[in-house]
Amino acid sequence: MNYQFTYLITLQFLGFRLHGWQKQPNLKTGHLLLDKTLKFILKGIRFKTLGVGRTDAKVSAEYYAIQLFIDDFIKIEEFIQDFNRNAPADMRALTVERIDDSFNIIKHPKQKEYRYYFCFGDKTHPYAAPFLTRFRDHLDIDLMKNGASMFEGFHNFRRYCVKPTEFTKVERIITSCKIIENTELTASFFPEKSYVLIVKGEGFLRNQIRLIMGTLEDLGKGVVDLEFIKKSFDLDSNIDFIKNIAPASGLHLHNIEFKK
Repeated sequence: MNYQFTYLITLQFLGFRLHGWQKQPNLKTGHLLLDKTLKFILKGIRFKTLGVGRTDAKVSAEYYAIQLFIDDFIKIEEFIQDFNRNAPADMRALTVERIDDSFNIIKHPKQKEYRYYFCFGDKTHPYAAPFLTRFRDHLDIDLMKNGASMFEGFHNFRRYCVKPTEFTKVERIITSCKIIENTELTASFFPEKSYVLIVKGEGFLRNQIRLIMGTLEDLGKGVVDLEFIKKSFDLDSNIDFIKNIAPASGLHLHNIEFKK
């Protein structure tokens, strides 16, 4: 099915009330809200949208991208204003750019940056729940920082993937993985101190970031050690699949960089 024009749209959304991005029967998803908004503002113009990838339920995106195929020319400034006027309060368009028909948002080389916000200790204000995870036990943050750096580079991440198949490409490169104190995402109801795991790479497996965060939580609690992380990349070691999947609401897709 051919369309006359193709656009790249970037947007933000809060995922706390959503069942992920991909459309699912009888469930509220990011793609469903997007297409509902577009159907209303485009008023009968034929279009199709394709997202850059899936997200889990409750995962938010500070920067997400979709490819819009449409049979009409878009006046960009008017489109952004119209979209944001009619979109749900937890979704906002950032930019719109006309692109070549040969562009494929799924296959085009890109680097993604995910951030996982967390704290530990005392119960946090309920309003913080959509943005960061509170771990109950005391965590050794310095040890977790050392553990995070071990995920950098080329590794076999089969143990950090939920239900991989024989066709799943489990050998991946993580270009950067670190934990720092969170000073960027703040609010009056946030805990006094919080942290963020920042992970960058070209592509990630199902639940990979949450499994890495869960492993680092176990490391911080003393359940596992640094040697455990080292052995987890070796399929000949006697380690089982990683079982601690960190909650989804602390995870944010922070940025996507499409390569030229």
